[in-house]
Amino acid sequence: MKNAMILVSAAMLSVALLSGNAGAQGMPQTIDLVKVDVQTLAAGYRASKIIGSNVVNDADETIGEINDVLVSSDGKQPYAVLSIGGFLGMGTHLVVVPYESLKFGDKKVTLPGGTKEGLKMLPEFKYATE
Repeated sequence: MKNAMILVSAAMLSVALLSGNAGAQGMPQTIDLVKVDVQTLAAGYRASKIIGSNVVNDADETIGEINDVLVSSDGKQPYAVLSIGGFLGMGTHLVVVPYESLKFGDKKVTLPGGTKEGLKMLPEFKYATE
């Protein structure tokens, strides 16, 4: 009887181990690799360094602050979430502008043609609840 239980346990363990490997293999994937100039990319801007930066207009007036950087759900278009208005975090609201509309240089971020009034007219952005 004891030998039969050991044999059944060994058989169950074998089935469990073999079926675990089969499920782990999954479907084959094709990943398209794109050549990236890593030296040029390394000289770029990290999101963690951009967030919190003041955004100025052509007249060098502060018109907002970068609150976040988002990518569209299709992964093709990046956006900058700007915090505008308010004082010391009170009364501010968020708006979104295409990331490509921002210009980076001389340790500042510029939104050409941007004004406080123009940004206030944009719809307020609210994060989706999960």
